[in-house]
Amino acid sequence: MNVIVDYQAGNLANLKNALDHLGLESQIATDASAVKAASHILMPGVGAFYPAMESLRQSGMMEAILEQIAAGIPFLGICVGLQLLFAEGQENGSHPGLGLIEGSVVRFKHQLKIPQMGWNQVAFCREDPLLKNIPDHSYFYFVHSYHGVPSKPEITLGTTDYGLSFTSVLQTGNIWGVQFHPEKSQTVGLELLKNFCSF
Repeated sequence: MNVIVDYQAGNLANLKNALDHLGLESQIATDASAVKAASHILMPGVGAFYPAMESLRQSGMMEAILEQIAAGIPFLGICVGLQLLFAEGQENGSHPGLGLIEGSVVRFKHQLKIPQMGWNQVAFCREDPLLKNIPDHSYFYFVHSYHGVPSKPEITLGTTDYGLSFTSVLQTGNIWGVQFHPEKSQTVGLELLKNFCSF
């Protein structure tokens, strides 16, 4: 079962609709038991880092997610769902994340409009099953003011330029993360979701 984690950060319906469109069975999880039954975990989100982490802790889903990842279950973090993978987030102070990726989530510091909102290209750094049948430099849909800076650059799978080059796709072990919204990225986004759910 493909499980979508509901941690009160919104944007669940669009992702479920995308999976439904692909004919992929999915369930929205609001507690640890649903997460523990997952074959694949997808964690989307639109919102702030700290409240999202608090929701995961209080629901018991944080421990279930960590257990499932340790057991080898494929995990995909989307937007805030990617940011929560990091050791810390610097939104409204410094707050601990899930600690699965060394590094920090920081705010853009440049003269361009913040948040980045709209279509932008992703340059692939290496091949990966998540990106199968997706052309390099494809456009995906972004909405964010913060971005993750991994301590180990080799986990970066794709980069995007917006005032600077930042990590927009990453992969380590059975963890993948995308800063953009595949559920809003039309054909290439659907292809990415299909790839992930086929692992």
